[in-house]
Amino acid sequence: MEETYLLNYPGVRKKILAGGRGPLPHFPPGTKLVFHFQTLLDNFERTVIDDSRLAGRPAEIFVGKMFKMEVWETLLTSMRTGEVAEFWCDAIHTGLYPIVSKGMRLIAQGKDPLEGQRHMCGMGNVFHFHSTGFPELDDLMRTPQPLIFIMELLQVGDPMSYHRESWMMDKDEKLQTVPILHMQGNALVKQREFREASSKYKEAVLLLKTVQSREMPGNIDYIHLGRMIIPLELNYCQCMLELEEYYEVIEHTTELLEKHKDCVKGYYKRAKAHTAVWNAEEAQRDFNMVAHLDVTLASLVNRDLKDLSERMKEKYWEEKEKYWNMLEMKKNKNEDDEEVEEQEREEGKQESESVTTESKDEVGKDEEGKHGGNKEGAAKVALAEGAENEEDASSSKTKPFASGTTEGKDWQQMLRLIMLLEKEGKFLIKENHFQDASAKLKEAIEYVDVLQNTVSGTDYIVV
Repeated sequence: MEETYLLNYPGVRKKILAGGRGPLPHFPPGTKLVFHFQTLLDNFERTVIDDSRLAGRPAEIFVGKMFKMEVWETLLTSMRTGEVAEFWCDAIHTGLYPIVSKGMRLIAQGKDPLEGQRHMCGMGNVFHFHSTGFPELDDLMRTPQPLIFIMELLQVGDPMSYHRESWMMDKDEKLQTVPILHMQGNALVKQREFREASSKYKEAVLLLKTVQSREMPGNIDYIHLGRMIIPLELNYCQCMLELEEYYEVIEHTTELLEKHKDCVKGYYKRAKAHTAVWNAEEAQRDFNMVAHLDVTLASLVNRDLKDLSERMKEKYWEEKEKYWNMLEMKKNKNEDDEEVEEQEREEGKQESESVTTESKDEVGKDEEGKHGGNKEGAAKVALAEGAENEEDASSSKTKPFASGTTEGKDWQQMLRLIMLLEKEGKFLIKENHFQDASAKLKEAIEYVDVLQNTVSGTDYIVV
């Protein structure tokens, strides 16, 4: 169509290239517009700068959401669905186009358009780095000029027909969405879809925190929003308990209790999480806090504390058996190593005795007739063997700890046994089994005495 239409907008001219379908749509705030576009220079060649079809995907904007190219919202809302139109825009409307184009190009390449930027506006980042990274866009930055946009409006979406991100909603929309998400989460919990339910609760919490962040801390609205967050956080934590994400529960309940120190359910859920990860002291402290804040829950707390005690006992005996088996395996390995060493020593002794016998035979052949000398040599050998036997006997007498309790155990094994006996003794004392505790601690003291003598070295010195 050759006819040119002037929009009621300064610095913009429109020419319809292909008519659209139906009447002009209604564009309430939040309406999603999907479109293809071409950007051309206003020169004789009409040089093409950008083409969304070459990028392989159409562009999208939302009405009323402060898109950088505000003029595009004006252009698109003048079109019917399926319409193709050409718009000439003066330089006063195209100053930010290089920034928009750069972001779209990076997205088309699968890159983050904000990567490497400082915390400042888009123009500030361009001036800081002196370049957009694309020469043709840098030319537009240096010399702003009119541009031609050829647009095809593909789709006009209903604001409620798709999932809207939180940044697209105003305060009232967020507050209206929260109870819907709450009900959806509750329905998913009944179906035991805890992962999906937790995402609903978490989304509702984020919406409320976003609204709360715009309020003055301490005023009525801020406090009210904080109390609206509590049940959603507790529901989220319950889902995490069901999914066995215990440390997630501890983190969220701790953050909640820092702001609301009287939240009984927060203490109870954190106690459950601590119990699951064997944090006995923390769990007991939270259970006691529950009973202190709500006396009616004392019987429930007592039952949970009893269960906690039973769990800790079971864990204690499991660990004891585990470590005892490890000590036994190490002991057996040491005994096997000692047997191998003893066998090697015996073999070496036999070899040395055979060599000595051969040497004695050679000496006897060379010195036949010297019976006196042979008798004297035999007497010396007998005296030497007697001295060795006396030395072995004296050393065995001076090793007081070579008994059945420490035999086959090195100092590391005895040190572990001391620590294990000490833990057993303390546990038996808590259970009021004092006689058994005394026996365990006495045995540990005996091992300590043996270790002290071993370290001092007095047990192995033969005077």
